[in-house]
Parts: sequence; C-alpha cells; structure tokens
Amino acid sequence: MTTLDERPSVVDPPQPTVPTRQRRRPSNPRTWLRNGGLSNFLFLVPMLLIFGVFSWYPIVQSFVMSFQKTNLVTAPSFVGLDNFVKVLQDPLFLTAVQNTAWFAVLALLFGYPIPLIAAVLMSEVRRAKGLFSALAYLPVVVPPVVAVLLWKFFYDASPTGVFNSILAMVGIGPQPWIQSITAAMPSLVLEATWAGAGGTIIIYLAALTGVAPELYDAAEVDGASIWQKIWHITLPQLRGILLITLILQVIGTAQVFLEPFLFTAGGPANSTITVLLLIYRYAFQNSLGGDYGAATALSLMLAIFLAVLSVVYFRLTKSWSQN
Repeated sequence: MTTLDERPSVVDPPQPTVPTRQRRRPSNPRTWLRNGGLSNFLFLVPMLLIFGVFSWYPIVQSFVMSFQKTNLVTAPSFVGLDNFVKVLQDPLFLTAVQNTAWFAVLALLFGYPIPLIAAVLMSEVRRAKGLFSALAYLPVVVPPVVAVLLWKFFYDASPTGVFNSILAMVGIGPQPWIQSITAAMPSLVLEATWAGAGGTIIIYLAALTGVAPELYDAAEVDGASIWQKIWHITLPQLRGILLITLILQVIGTAQVFLEPFLFTAGGPANSTITVLLLIYRYAFQNSLGGDYGAATALSLMLAIFLAVLSVVYFRLTKSWSQN
C-alpha cells in the first residue's frame, strides 16, 4: 500500500508558449535607404507627377472654378453658389436631365441585353468562333467620329437614304430618323449600341469560358432546354460581371456627348440635348469665352450624382452578388 507521498502526481502538461510579438524597430532614413526606399520612390515619382498634373490638379481646379465667375479671359471672381443656382434655374437643365435619362433607359433596354444574347449565341458556335468575335468587335475599332458620320449618312430622311431604301423593300415608307423629335433619340441609341456592344461581347465571352462545362452537361442529361440552361446556369455564373457592366453602362450613358453633338447638335427642338452637351454649351457657346463657372458647376453636380449612385448601387447589390 502506497502512501500519499508515494503516489504519482498528476502534472498538467506544459502549455505551448505563445511567442511574444516582437517590437518593431522604428525605421530611420538609413534603414529606409538600405531597404530600397529611394529606388521605389524614384519609380513612383513619374506616376505621381502624371496623376497630379493631368488628373488631380484639373479636378481641384474645376472644384474651385465652380464657385467662380470666369471665362478664362478676364480675372475670376468668387460668386459662391450662384453658378449652381444659375444651372438649376436654366430651363434647359431639366430638359437635358430628362433626355439623358431617356437615353439611359433606351440604352439599357436595347444595349444591355443584346451583347449578352450575342455572347451566349457565339459561345455555342463550334466553328469560326474567332471570326464572329472579330466581326462583333469591329465597330469598336472604327473611330467614333467616323462611325457617327457614317450612320448620319445612313439616316438620310429622303426616300433614297440607305435605311429608307431598305425599309422600302418591305413596304415601309421613309422615316425621318434624326430629323424627328420622337425618333431622334432612339436613332442615337441604335448607333451607340452598335458602336459599343463589341467590347461588352468580348467581356461576356471571356466570362463564359469560366463556366464549368459539367454544369451544361448535367443540365442536358436532365433534359433542360437552352433557355433553362441560360436562366439557371449562365446568368447566375455571370452575376458579378453583369452587375459591373450594368453600373458601367449607366455611368457611360449619363455622360453621353458624342452622338447628340455630331448627329443633331441637341436638336431638333432640344429633343437630344444631354447634360454633357449642356456643359459644352456653357463653356463654348461663344468665341469670347463661355461661362466656365456654370459649366464646372454642372460637371460637379453630375460627378456627385454618379458617385452617390455608384455607392448606393454597390451597397444594394453587395449581398446579392456574393450569394
């Protein structure tokens, strides 16, 4: 019989020691130079200068000019919020906002689904896929000004115009196209969709390569139709890309300028004047120098609107895009 002192004592196993966090030595100029800080800084300087001179300085200068009355000829004078009040009281401001919103709606209805449909159809092609991709991207290669002038020739309202001649083959009379108040904006959207769809198609084709073929094979085994495969496989797999392209298209349509400027110059009867075209008119409406204060004020308002819209959009779609 063992006594209490002779019994083996149960000793807790030693706990692993957690290494204490080493205190980081404060860096000094000599250590910074020894670690290559100077060379890194020298590589960074050109980029900082380029961004500072060509990006950040114009932004700051525009912000300052929005509170000034200036035409870049005479000395500027501080006017506070008068430029913003002037823009908001301009009768063309509401017209420009409505036309820009109408252009955005039409572009989303036609220009957003068409590239996706084209990409899905092209992904199903087994032969000459590269040829179809090149043809789809070809309008992007054409200079925008050349494309607009070419389509302006197509939109000739006379019976001998290109589009009217094609319509005459199917028994439809000549259309006024860009000379009509109601048809001018849809005509601009049609050309803009043709010109910009190629880049989005290439993005969708690249995203479709990341979809696992096994998902389509399993759907075919289950007897799924093409529409069911697109709805239950393709669209969910492209959800993140679709969200990005949607907000990019909204931002792009809110800044539309080239088409209304070259096609109609805002006409007929200001039916195609947009926010950016109104900014252009403020700045360059006369040869002696326009009202750059009002132009920068409207530019700042547009930038703030797009920034707030982007933040709200990403907040609302954050959970949906990650599920």
